[in-house]
Amino acid sequence: MEITDHVYSLPVTLDLGGAERTFTPTAVETEEGLILFDTTLPGYADELDAALGEHGFGLEDVRFVVLTHHDGDHAGALATVQDRTGAPTFAHWAEAPYVDGRKFPVKSDDERYPPARVDVEVIDGVGFSTLAGPIELVETFGHAPGHSSFHLPEADLLIAGDALTAADGELHGPAEQHTPEMERAMESVALLGELEFDHTICFHGGYAEAGDERVREIANGE
Repeated sequence: MEITDHVYSLPVTLDLGGAERTFTPTAVETEEGLILFDTTLPGYADELDAALGEHGFGLEDVRFVVLTHHDGDHAGALATVQDRTGAPTFAHWAEAPYVDGRKFPVKSDDERYPPARVDVEVIDGVGFSTLAGPIELVETFGHAPGHSSFHLPEADLLIAGDALTAADGELHGPAEQHTPEMERAMESVALLGELEFDHTICFHGGYAEAGDERVREIANGE
């Protein structure tokens, strides 16, 4: 789905043990190629490639990869994507050790996805230039130690990662069962409510035509 000019949601629906689950990475065009925000589970890079193909792209068009955080559904296919694209990868400094193997993923018990390199460790406020306008990293800790969301002010858009969720086009807060620090995550929701945006892409639930007003309601428990 093309959300706005040069911004694409990439729903990847997988059959996992007889149950379908959909994950939603995002691609944003730059003058050099695509920025891919998050990947998918390990072993499913071809499905991600097919999602890009819906918009006339492929993994070969990915110039950079940016992670919202290190969970396996976001970074699990990263090593394969790197092998196939050579794309430099950006991640928050607090997430990088979990991605590259220095630390074990927070929510994994005895297995992990293939470690992958992080080429650039980033912090709050880091920006990216794109054909959709500037993108700014917003630290949204709680769901993961260095969870990051991404604000596109000229597109009135938020790439939320897992800081927010969506269901049937409605915007909701983070999934409590998958969020180790829920209180901190809700503080991050309140921070997002201080931004200006009209629509949101969530990794779980996809696109929601809802923005900062709805986020403030969520932060207030509504």
